Amino acid sequence: VVPAIPAVFVKKLQNKEAKEGSTVTLHAELSRHDAPVRWKKGSVLLQASNKYEMKQMGCIVELLIHDLQLKDS
Repeated sequence: VVPAIPAVFVKKLQNKEAKEGSTVTLHAELSRHDAPVRWKKGSVLLQASNKYEMKQMGCIVELLIHDLQLKDS
């Protein structure tokens, strides 16, 4: 058994500014194609919902946050 090489960020997440009530998309690029990704805010694991949408296309991962509120920062 050979352990898998962990994925690392090729392009890290960047801070974004957006207006309350709008949607923001955070992008990152990983070193491994289709590596499993878990999104967290602090220690809280985010789940796909009306608020959070997660997308993955090969090495590119995105988190869309809908209906932005100040507490989402």
